[in-house]
Amino acid sequence: FRRVLFRSRRCRINVTMPLLALYFDGHSDMRVDFRLTRESFNALMAVLGTDCDHGWGPEISCLVFIFWLASATSYRVVARAFDMPRATVHRLVHRMSGQIAALLYTVVRHPTGEELPRLGARFARLAGSAAFSRVVGAIDGCHIRVKPPAEDAACYFNRKLFHSIQLQAICDDKCKFIDVCVGYPGSVHDARVLKNSPIFYEQSYPPPGYCILGDGGYPCLSQPICLMTPFRQPVRNHLQARYNCCLSKARCVVERSFGILKTRWRSIFLKALEVDVRFVPEVIVCCTVLHNICLTNGDLLEPDADVGRAAEDQPAPEPAPAPPGNVSGAENRERIAIQCYVPDHDYI
Repeated sequence: FRRVLFRSRRCRINVTMPLLALYFDGHSDMRVDFRLTRESFNALMAVLGTDCDHGWGPEISCLVFIFWLASATSYRVVARAFDMPRATVHRLVHRMSGQIAALLYTVVRHPTGEELPRLGARFARLAGSAAFSRVVGAIDGCHIRVKPPAEDAACYFNRKLFHSIQLQAICDDKCKFIDVCVGYPGSVHDARVLKNSPIFYEQSYPPPGYCILGDGGYPCLSQPICLMTPFRQPVRNHLQARYNCCLSKARCVVERSFGILKTRWRSIFLKALEVDVRFVPEVIVCCTVLHNICLTNGDLLEPDADVGRAAEDQPAPEPAPAPPGNVSGAENRERIAIQCYVPDHDYI
C-alpha cells in the first residue's frame, strides 16, 4: 500500500506550476511562453494523438518540448520550470522531437495536381505578370547557427563567417513550406545542396510544365528540374530589368517564410543552437513542421524589423553555373522575360 501511495504522489501533475496552470486553465494565451496559440497546440495534439499508457502523457511531454524550443534554454532551467527531473526533461525533449519530426511528410507536402494551377495563378499575382503563372514555388537556403563541433569544425564555417547547418526550403505563396532539406554543413554552396537534395535527383518537384524560382546563387535550369533565376547584374536592357523585378516580387515570399520562422523560434535561429550538431537537423525539421501547423490555424507572427534587416544585410551568394550533364534554362528564362515585358492588353 505504501509503495502504491508513493508512486501515485510521485506521478501526480503539479498544476500549480505557472506554465502548467497557464495550459490547464483552458483560456490563457500560450503564445508568450510557448510561441504558439492554444489552437495551434490543439491541432498539433490532434495530429500526434493523445493515446498513452505510461509516463507523463503526450500533452505534458509536448509542452515541455515546445517550451524548450521556444526558450532555447538548458534542460536544467526547463526542469525547474516544470518541477521535474533534468533527466526526464532530456528524455522528453528527444522523444517528442522524434515524434514531431516524423510528421514532416504529412505536414510539409507537395501540392496536388488540382492545386497547381491555383498556386501558379497566385504566384502570377505576386509577380504582377501572367508570365509567371507556371511558377509553383520559391526556393532558398537558410543558415542556422551552431556551436563549433569538436570534429570537422571547418566544414561548418560558412561564407558569412560563422558555423552553421543549412536549411533548404521551397515555400508556396502563403509562406508554408512544401519541401525542406536539412543537414548540410554551412560551407557547402547552395547549388550543391540543391544538387544533392531529393527534389533534384528524384525530379520530384516541380512537375513537368511548371517551375520554381531561386536567387542568383542557383543555376538556371530546365532539366532535371525547371528552376528560373534572375539575370546577372548589371542587366543588359529593360527586358531583363523588368523580368528581374517581377521575379523578385514573387520570390521574396520565401524570404518572408524564413522571417516568420525566425521570429517564432528566435531563440533557435538568432543565436547558436547549443545542442549536439547531430541533433540540430531534427530540431530544425520540428520547427518547419510547427511553422506549417501554425500557419494552417491562422497563427501568424510577422517578421520583426531586426530579423528582416539581418536577412537584407547578408551577402549575396556567388552565381553558380549549371552542373555538368544538366540542361540550362536560359532559353526558358528569355521566353518568360519576353512575355513579362509585353503589356497584357486586349487589342480586339
